Amino acid sequence: MKAELKEHINAKFSFLYDKNLLIAISGGIDSVVLTHLLHKLNFKISLAHCNFSLRGKESNEDEEFVKELGEKLAIQTHTIKFETEAYAEEKGISTQMAARDLRYGWFQKIAKENNIDYIITGHQKDDVLETFFINLTRGTGLDGLTGIPEIQGNIVRPFMIFSRNDILIYAAKKKILWREDRTNSSIRYVRNKIRHKIIPVLKELNPNLLETFYNTLENLKGSQQIVKDRIQNVKEKMTKIHKNELHFSIDELKKLSNPKIYLFEILKEYGFTEWNDVADLLECQSGKQVFSKTHRLLKDREVLILSEILQQEEIERFEIFENTTEINVPIALKFETMIIPFDTKNHQNKVLEELIFDDKNTISIDFDNLEFPLILRKRQKGDFFFPIGLNGKKKVSKFFKDEKLSLIDKENAWLLCSKNDIVWVVGMRLDNRFKVTKTTSKILKISH
Repeated sequence: MKAELKEHINAKFSFLYDKNLLIAISGGIDSVVLTHLLHKLNFKISLAHCNFSLRGKESNEDEEFVKELGEKLAIQTHTIKFETEAYAEEKGISTQMAARDLRYGWFQKIAKENNIDYIITGHQKDDVLETFFINLTRGTGLDGLTGIPEIQGNIVRPFMIFSRNDILIYAAKKKILWREDRTNSSIRYVRNKIRHKIIPVLKELNPNLLETFYNTLENLKGSQQIVKDRIQNVKEKMTKIHKNELHFSIDELKKLSNPKIYLFEILKEYGFTEWNDVADLLECQSGKQVFSKTHRLLKDREVLILSEILQQEEIERFEIFENTTEINVPIALKFETMIIPFDTKNHQNKVLEELIFDDKNTISIDFDNLEFPLILRKRQKGDFFFPIGLNGKKKVSKFFKDEKLSLIDKENAWLLCSKNDIVWVVGMRLDNRFKVTKTTSKILKISH
């Protein structure tokens, strides 16, 4: 087994050599045997054990067992005790999900604080088979059917070439001790029910179930790669990047044989779950939107707009005082005050010509027409201004429509105001009432 693991690591995980590895160890047979083998292979390892406080005295004994193993092998060992049931109740999730969240969050914390390169888990072949059936019963796509990934960020699972039986035989042969979790025999949990009730029946039908399953798994992974390649091609064709948003062409989506499936594959990484609502966006009116915990998908005319939901509280109004030179919140602006020299009329006119024709991200304003503090705010119902280059006033809503702004662009637009008058639709258009003229003697130049 030692030689097989070394060969497997050489073939697939050679990057683990000379790296700092953290083994997630429960005290059970899989993680204990993995620890012994990696120790024998001279990898740079340390251990991390979670006491989830779910089995009273037994949980504490598991922790002591891991500490003793670390001392015996002269391996640094990290332990922590969680109040898992209280955390699960607080978050409104199952105990198993709570344990998973706590476990992996803590592993990453240790990794960050101790210069750990990779976290190693003891998942083996039977775990993959059980996970397949768990995902199948809950409903899943190809990702769920292709099992547990061998590499997932900085988490590596090199033990998946071995079955549970392989590990049991090796442990018995080498007289390796481990802790048996008595809840593993309980069918209270879904995984155990599959392990003890379903898989034994399938093995009666096919004694070579594991081998057959892994052949099927390889076929599924091949199909999955074809799907990923296709999705990537489609995504590149229909997607445009606009600022921090992704815009998907509805016309291109409708040309596809099954738009709902393509939307699922394209958007699944953003946490969406209401796939019927997502697909309905293709036919509904502009302004309809679907939310995940982190993103929203908005129908805006001929595109679906994917944007991240900002977690921080949005600033709706911000004051800018007279001597301000720069702000970074809620947006970045720089301010520069300039005095126009009146040495000669020609020189003054030349200076003014250069300042009047600023680009959209830089404006020059007649300072004497301003009242401080200036106000930076979002648009309000009924807002209007006098766009430079046009005759008369225009509602901001009509201006946005004519400029073909998306709904998200409208939401993100800022207005710079002097008292109740709009000076600048930031990054777009200056108000004619505040432009520099031949009589201007002092200028405020603002850059976005």
